Amino acid sequence: MELILNTYGVALSRDNEAFIVKTAEGKHRLPPAGITSIQVSRGAQITSDAVILAVENEIEIVFTDKGGNPVARVWSPRYGSISTIRKGQLNFTFTHDAVEWIKDIIRRKIENQQALMLTLIGRGDEQTEIINKAINRLEDYRTKIAQADGDIVRDIAPTLRGWEGQASKIYFSTMNIALPEKFRFTERSQHPARDVANAFLNYGYGLLYGKIEGALIKAGIDPYVGIMHRDDYNRPVLVYDVIELYRVWIDYVVYSLLSQNAVSDEFYSVKDDGSCWLEPLGRRILIQSVNDYMEDKTQVAGEMRSRTTQLYDYVRRLAQRFKRYEK
Repeated sequence: MELILNTYGVALSRDNEAFIVKTAEGKHRLPPAGITSIQVSRGAQITSDAVILAVENEIEIVFTDKGGNPVARVWSPRYGSISTIRKGQLNFTFTHDAVEWIKDIIRRKIENQQALMLTLIGRGDEQTEIINKAINRLEDYRTKIAQADGDIVRDIAPTLRGWEGQASKIYFSTMNIALPEKFRFTERSQHPARDVANAFLNYGYGLLYGKIEGALIKAGIDPYVGIMHRDDYNRPVLVYDVIELYRVWIDYVVYSLLSQNAVSDEFYSVKDDGSCWLEPLGRRILIQSVNDYMEDKTQVAGEMRSRTTQLYDYVRRLAQRFKRYEK
């Protein structure tokens, strides 16, 4: 369970071996057992005693900005990376294996986008034709990516970014078909969002960034050593690589909420500069929807596993892959 503190004035403290959550409605006592992480947004408070209790119980604490993006993190020292994984991770970045790894990441991202677009088929012959055409165009980019090659990632990174960006433009343009007219947008906008759909997507991606960074740290991987995303100083750039596999999870949740008209005016606000931000109610609904979706189980290799478990399994395999390059 994730403990979300995203309401202005909410406070988290400690009473012996339990957390105390204080809100305008009163106080709630929560035992640490079953809590996997604590998310603290702007306007919320947490005491040092509560931080220590979380660390003692290996509960990570993530501080987020108003866009849902992690800005700081406190975690147990038991998560510390072992040197073999870090050395291997650094060596891996300069191998041809890293080229194949990032190509696979992007191809699978596009494949996930194609799969989500397929769910839109059946909305009419004209829209089906548009969707099929878009899927075929994305398949062309998957083919190009498969055929690209270089000794190290840096050799082909600009080309891959270009193809990935073009594929994403096609994808989001096509996915607009699923949205009611009032939620459609012409292009992706970030920092800040310029419409409701992008506000939800940006906040959802921020939540996913935090989950992936936490999974990497727990597996002993350094999130600040990226493969293709390598140019951002003091940023968890490996998260930006790995998230491409899982963005479609957020897309599905957001498009489901918007297409079902489950979003009301109370969920968001538009500022004087035209930027669009989620209000507490919108953030609460999205966080709950994402967490529910992450805990849903799907069949993987003959076993039913939650999406959270699938993410952690992938990261653990990645850590073992890095270890092979330690020497």
